[in-house]
Amino acid sequence: MELAVEAAALGKRYGRTWALRDCALAVPAGRIAALVGPNGAGKTTLLHLVVGLLKPDAGEVRVFGRPPREALPDIGFVAQDTPLYRDFTAAELVTMGGKLNRRRWDAALARDRLGLLGIPPDKPVGKLSGGQRAQVALALALAKRPRLLLLDEPIASLDPLARREFMQTLMGAVAESETTVLLSSHLLADLERSCDHLIVLQRSRVRLAGPVDELLAGFRTLTGPQAGSAAIDGVAEVVRASHTERQSTLLVRRGDGPIDPLWTEHEVTLEDVVLAHLAEAEPRVPASAWEVTA
Repeated sequence: MELAVEAAALGKRYGRTWALRDCALAVPAGRIAALVGPNGAGKTTLLHLVVGLLKPDAGEVRVFGRPPREALPDIGFVAQDTPLYRDFTAAELVTMGGKLNRRRWDAALARDRLGLLGIPPDKPVGKLSGGQRAQVALALALAKRPRLLLLDEPIASLDPLARREFMQTLMGAVAESETTVLLSSHLLADLERSCDHLIVLQRSRVRLAGPVDELLAGFRTLTGPQAGSAAIDGVAEVVRASHTERQSTLLVRRGDGPIDPLWTEHEVTLEDVVLAHLAEAEPRVPASAWEVTA
């Protein structure tokens, strides 16, 4: 199995603070991988390490078996806030892209995609809507014909219609090629519809990673009698629990064998799994820390 991105003990530090630490992951080629985590978890740092904009302080990351800078011709990148030269028109940006990417640049692909979306070629991109600018950035990245496409929160600020159009364009482009995508986003509903691999970052570390279908098959929500500390048949780990006077609701990682019939099983969504792992890893601040003294 070819790996598009592979990291081992990867770390990046700013002063005494680790933005990413002991990161180990493997993204198989051909996958659409979601990179999920709260602000400050290390998502942008990881993407910048993969694209070679940052150098690691620990460990290593490889792209198709090579250091990122050697693999750069095979990488497309849409950074956060889709930075573009705002005084340039879309047509001028396509022309400039061809001059900067002489190895392989498909200007016709970019022009066709922008034409289908109705984006004016002769209007400065600074005067386009946020959704249109995001589409221009995506078209430029795809025109590079990348083997790996990195997207850092490209749709976070878009309205629902612009977000849907962006994701449709992305999915259509991936279906036509063998591009691997690593997409950072907070929008779990969009990710569940489009991604087949998941990486969850929390507090600079990887909390969960793997194929989405395998992860969802490995977790269940259980409802049943109020749970104590006793083990439950068929459950390897309780990830998160909530209780009322009469019953408990648990998100669990399944173990071997059937689950105790006293508990009712429910399938989980990607959002269930992600939020449970993020909440379980989040440190609790004691109430005393918020007290205000006169």
